[in-house]
Amino acid sequence: MAQQSDPAPQPQPQPQPQPLHQARHTAQSFGTDARRYDRARPRYPDDLVARIVAGSPGIAAPDVLDVLDVGCGTGIAARQFTAAGCTVLGVEPDARMAEFARARGLPVEVATFEAWEPAGRTFDAVIAGQSWHWVDPVAGAEKAARVLRPHGRLAVFGHVFEPPAEVAEPFAAAYRRAAPDSPFSGQPARRPVETYQAGYAKIADRIRGTGRFEDPEQWRFDWQRSYTREEWLELLPTTGGLTRLRPDQLGAILAAVGHAVDALGGRFTMRYTTLATTAVRTGADD
Repeated sequence: MAQQSDPAPQPQPQPQPQPLHQARHTAQSFGTDARRYDRARPRYPDDLVARIVAGSPGIAAPDVLDVLDVGCGTGIAARQFTAAGCTVLGVEPDARMAEFARARGLPVEVATFEAWEPAGRTFDAVIAGQSWHWVDPVAGAEKAARVLRPHGRLAVFGHVFEPPAEVAEPFAAAYRRAAPDSPFSGQPARRPVETYQAGYAKIADRIRGTGRFEDPEQWRFDWQRSYTREEWLELLPTTGGLTRLRPDQLGAILAAVGHAVDALGGRFTMRYTTLATTAVRTGADD
């Protein structure tokens, strides 16, 4: 009798990456060191804040905008909007971040945006700085429409920061060595800004899909900042790929990056792009 050969292995479906808004452990890991996060994370361009304020006509009080800051973190964006004359309420799922923000004068309610109860409150603007990717994209857009006053503005924005190749490539190599099983280890050292612009275009599609906003706009702000070795090593541990690493993993990565910055003379210039997707809610009778 002829021996039967084993059947050829069949291709297996590859697991799909978890949507960011479902990655709650990472989403709520930034409060591990809220003080460092607040100290190291960059602020937003003044032109962005001014444009949002100018494009969000106040309804209840024309001279003072009521702003809801979704995923307010330690209050970085909220303080900038407060300085621009707005009244800001924060919503933040991480109690540690919320406590830090409250200590600096920002009223904060602890909840995810999806679960947060507005209790009939409405706002002239809803903002989300570096946080909308942690919100369910469909539920978030719908909820923003519900809590915005007619002609109020939703503004979703964040930074694209890609250090020079001389810093980015040693970081990526060290990350692969130190944390080979991390979902972040397979990412390229640098990604073009067009990759991020495509993500903001998807946000626009979700907003458009609610049928409750005027056509979304895409804004872009280019700027730069110089970092010393110490400043960059202060910021890196606050980023999503590093907040949940063991101390030995983090130490190995920071050592490699520090050596790379030393080779550049201990300082480098970061070219930032701040992207925004923004849309105005239609009027009550639209």
